[in-house]
Amino acid sequence: MNKVILMGRLTRDPEVRYTQTNNTLVASFSLAVNRRFVAQGAERQADFVNIVAWNKTGEFCSKYFKKGQQVVVVGRLQTRTWDDDQGTKHYVTEVIAEETYFADSKKDGNGDASNFENTFGTTLSDNTEFQVNSSDDDLPF
Repeated sequence: MNKVILMGRLTRDPEVRYTQTNNTLVASFSLAVNRRFVAQGAERQADFVNIVAWNKTGEFCSKYFKKGQQVVVVGRLQTRTWDDDQGTKHYVTEVIAEETYFADSKKDGNGDASNFENTFGTTLSDNTEFQVNSSDDDLPF
């Protein structure tokens, strides 16, 4: 199975072009996807993933996606090669988008903790303590 799900921020506006043979729309952009873990004392690192969206998906991305927005892309991983005019072989790995979604907040586009507070009336912080106050009788299993 070849399925990729990414959430990240657009590093640039989608670039649109059309194929020469049948004038099909193709949108290209890249996502900065944060790595899950951060080494102690180091800055968070990100991977920059090239995305290609065809036809209606590409049209949607070109109309509504802008640099800096957080989005979700569901698709498949694809590698391809080609030879340039000098005979040098080039390799590229990219994600072919099959589904795309907005991941930012509708209100301010940041999706940060302050927006969570505006929406739910509470804040999230690193020092929040959670307690479970239930007996075994309250558990559903």
